[in-house]
Amino acid sequence: MSYKQAYEKWLQAEQLDAELKQQLDEMKDDEKKLEDSFYKNLEFGTGGMRGELGPGTNRLNIYTIRKAAKGLSNYIEKNGEEAKKRGVVIAYDSRFKSPEFSMEAAKVLATHGIKAYVFDALRPTPELSYAVRHLNCFSGIMVTASHNPPEYNGFKVYNDQGCQVLLDEAEQIVAEVNAVENELTISAGNEAELKAANLIEMVGENIDRAYQAALLSIVQDKDMIASVQDELKIIFTPLHGTGNLPVREALQNMGFTHVDVVKEQELPDPMFSTVKSPNPEESEAFTLAIKQGMETDADILIGTDPDADRVGVATKNNDGEFVVLTGNQVGALMLDYLIEAKKKTNHFNKNLTVLKTIVTSEIGRDIAEYHGLTTIDTLTGFKFIGEQIYNFESDEREFLFGYEESYGYLVGDFVRDKDAVQAAMLAAEVAAYYKQQGKTLYQGLEALFEKYGFYYESLRSLTLKGKEGSEKIDALIRDFRETPPTEVSEFTVAAIEDYQTSQRKEVKTDQASTIDLPKSNVLKYFLNDGSWFCVRPSGTEPKVKFYFGVTGKAELETKSKLNAIEQAVMKRVDAFVTA
Repeated sequence: MSYKQAYEKWLQAEQLDAELKQQLDEMKDDEKKLEDSFYKNLEFGTGGMRGELGPGTNRLNIYTIRKAAKGLSNYIEKNGEEAKKRGVVIAYDSRFKSPEFSMEAAKVLATHGIKAYVFDALRPTPELSYAVRHLNCFSGIMVTASHNPPEYNGFKVYNDQGCQVLLDEAEQIVAEVNAVENELTISAGNEAELKAANLIEMVGENIDRAYQAALLSIVQDKDMIASVQDELKIIFTPLHGTGNLPVREALQNMGFTHVDVVKEQELPDPMFSTVKSPNPEESEAFTLAIKQGMETDADILIGTDPDADRVGVATKNNDGEFVVLTGNQVGALMLDYLIEAKKKTNHFNKNLTVLKTIVTSEIGRDIAEYHGLTTIDTLTGFKFIGEQIYNFESDEREFLFGYEESYGYLVGDFVRDKDAVQAAMLAAEVAAYYKQQGKTLYQGLEALFEKYGFYYESLRSLTLKGKEGSEKIDALIRDFRETPPTEVSEFTVAAIEDYQTSQRKEVKTDQASTIDLPKSNVLKYFLNDGSWFCVRPSGTEPKVKFYFGVTGKAELETKSKLNAIEQAVMKRVDAFVTA
């Protein structure tokens, strides 16, 4: 079916949503917009789907949400009556249409006789993950687009472990979603009737209390915190998202008394009107927090993204200016502190295991190895960390810490996704640890670099929207795969890992070995000095990401090396895109 035929089908649909119908009328003369809205179905991938809001098969709206919920319903039905009884718990964030999309999904599930638990107001993603296991549900849905721009929303699916669905589960769900032929004719029953039949149940406060109680289990050293809890000054911003209440309550329960919120960013706002992007990975998102932090002489600034699964941290440097630490730097500080705290409280053992992704800094592995601990690499995506935690239940390994460079962290395994509430708590505790020593987090990081060497990483992204952009991204990655670089800046390529073919190739000897990870369209290049870079298309946005990592013994030399490698790779990318 052509995009014009799909557009006509929507125009002729009976009882089309009035708002969507008006939007269709407004775009009828915009051929490019029509094509992008209808040229394909919004892809339901390995974790769900994410897209721009609006009418069309390639947009997120009540009909594409119903299609996703219909596919999930069919998948659950094939798993039997017990799966239907266990049901699905649904949460949502502060984005446009999030409450409506949650209830649409619930109505479709309930129409299939599947119990749907729906949170009574916005909640963070980690609490959804927690709720799946707390309620013994078969599945979970989180309506969110994380830190995407305001015009986006999404639909993430979780398995019964509270982990985003794994590859084999995702394949089955994707097949069911794709088998739904007409998103406009899916039955979604009456909300009041489904509630009366106890097929839709609203949940909230009881799960909040249980989640907060579980959070206290990750506190490592209560006595240390008590010694500085009245001195440590914390500025927190939820960036208009879901983190406001749960993070503040958790920090209060830990005993911290000086926690001030950035008022302009405290309340939910789907436009995220005070920031260019509601992403704590970007320094700009901390502009207001930095201003408030300077005025109050704060020790640490903490920011969470809209669905509160990512956290950013800023601290004062040696010149007294606030700097936003990278995800890798925060992860290193957290990991080092956790190990020291475990030793101090006699909870340290050699089975403790660290989990990180293939694009996360190697400093974490060095810290773990120094203490005799093992680090396991996973593919990018926190679901793979959650999968490993589940595997630990059947062997002698014990989960210590999981993290990724993109500001996602996990300490307590009662959640199986990245948890910004946990991370905010741990960041505050680490800041208290250094405060007790008369140091800042920045000085703590300097001490780690002095001990393990300087590690610097960077990320560059290339966004190419629309059908042409998608094709260009595919061609770019194919070019890197079929014609790999042999030199980058002054360094030679020593090895190439292709996760699509699950092979690592040593360039000099042409010797190949198998990578024991699921297949993924990712390429990683290792240089002869120990540096590396990685090419990976985003699974949720029309972009391709380039990750860079270097290490060295001198700060300026290491930073210069990072800049040279990054420029060399991006020069090739720019030449390909503009050709």
